[in-house]
Amino acid sequence: MTERESAVAHAERSDNIVAIQHLSKTFRDFWRRPKVKAVDDLSFEIRRGEVFGLLGPNGSGKSTTIKMMLGLLQPTNGSIQMMGRSPYDVQTKARMGYLPEESYLYPYLTSEETLHFFGSLFDMDRAERERRIDQLLEMIGLQHTRRRVVGEFSKGMARRIGLAQALINDPDLIILDEPTSGLDPIGCRQVKNLIQTLAQRGKTVLLCSHLLADVEDVCDRIAILYNGRIQAMGSIHELLEQRNRYRVTLPEELPPEQLNRILAELRTALNDEPDIDHPRVDLEQFFLQIIEKARADVQTPSGTTPARKIAEYLSDKQADAPQHCEDESAIDQKDQDERLKNLTLPSEEKN
Repeated sequence: MTERESAVAHAERSDNIVAIQHLSKTFRDFWRRPKVKAVDDLSFEIRRGEVFGLLGPNGSGKSTTIKMMLGLLQPTNGSIQMMGRSPYDVQTKARMGYLPEESYLYPYLTSEETLHFFGSLFDMDRAERERRIDQLLEMIGLQHTRRRVVGEFSKGMARRIGLAQALINDPDLIILDEPTSGLDPIGCRQVKNLIQTLAQRGKTVLLCSHLLADVEDVCDRIAILYNGRIQAMGSIHELLEQRNRYRVTLPEELPPEQLNRILAELRTALNDEPDIDHPRVDLEQFFLQIIEKARADVQTPSGTTPARKIAEYLSDKQADAPQHCEDESAIDQKDQDERLKNLTLPSEEKN
């Protein structure tokens, strides 16, 4: 084994699936003069089994970074290692799945034919393609549309097929650009559950989205770009936690006189009036609960059906891992029913 092969093998065994160092990309005009610096000295790593969010406003460099990771653009400066190899390496591309911002599908192919086409790009034999297609169509809730041409699909249904094609090759790294675009709240929840399950099964996911609530739900770490540079990076917990404020949750059965006594002691200790509110379920949870109750009364639902279990071939490596890609009926009813009293205490700086 040569020195380079040894280095590649070591990188593949490491926890970093993506390693980007001092990456820059400058677009030039016809006369080779610098026109715009889309990415400016970017450095970050993505670990195995992690869901990493790449955020930023339009024009911040997200798409350019993704295209360089896919080997579609050549960096001006810096280095990219994808699973220990160059992004231009054929073996690297075979281990990646990509869902672009727009689902580029052939409108005259059926769902089944579309997935057959993408599977054949990886030299997959027909029997294996058919096995995976059956599992994927069931997983995304479109098994009843396998004979329909995708040109008839709504944007949300086309998005589901786009997600299926990104998973047809059982990739180790999955790059998702706006995966919930065009999906209804049920579809959004299903996709988020799927992302979390894939990560638990050892897949690495790079998520690029403008829907910050989705990012907050599923990402382990995020990087926020602006003008081609990272402005903030870290875990969701580290970046969003307000360490100078506290919230106290009291049980519902607390007698009113005891609550008043606690509040009086807090006022005395803080020399200030604490903020009191009642927690709410988020709108997504409420929406899914209402739809689930309505669905129980409908014998033949139209549109998409509930997503089923994750495709078996995606879980072959870690078959004993816990599953979280569940039907939305698995909403925690206890969270819906609880009515707790919350106290948001002022900053310690006021003391």
